[in-house]
Amino acid sequence: MSSVFTKIMSGELPGHFIWKDDICAAFLSINPIATGHTLVVPVLEVDHWLDLPPDTNSHLINVAQIIGQAQMTAYNPERVGIVIAGFEVPHTHLHVIPINGMQDLDFTRAATTVDQSLLSAAAVDLTSALIENGNSPGV
Repeated sequence: MSSVFTKIMSGELPGHFIWKDDICAAFLSINPIATGHTLVVPVLEVDHWLDLPPDTNSHLINVAQIIGQAQMTAYNPERVGIVIAGFEVPHTHLHVIPINGMQDLDFTRAATTVDQSLLSAAAVDLTSALIENGNSPGV
């Protein structure tokens, strides 16, 4: 059975994409902790990141870094945090989150609903920042 992330990547479910390539996709979280909170998800349906092929892990981290640089450009946070937990969906995903303090990594503070127009605006902001930073997001 396909994971919710596979369904988003295949277009069966909606997503606000900011990156797509043959190995992974990055799209905005529907339960963001901060504006621009992005998930970097491999195409491979592997539950635990430790079980991914090393080259896939390297690619995910590289894309997360590119996304983080775009978040710095778009939102100017103090830092960008990354969390790999995997409890919500059994499909590896990296949370890349603009943060101004440790409290900004508290998942109990995540939004339970977000206006889709705000997610669309964040996707435009981040895609523009990716291009401004010299990247080709593939979306």
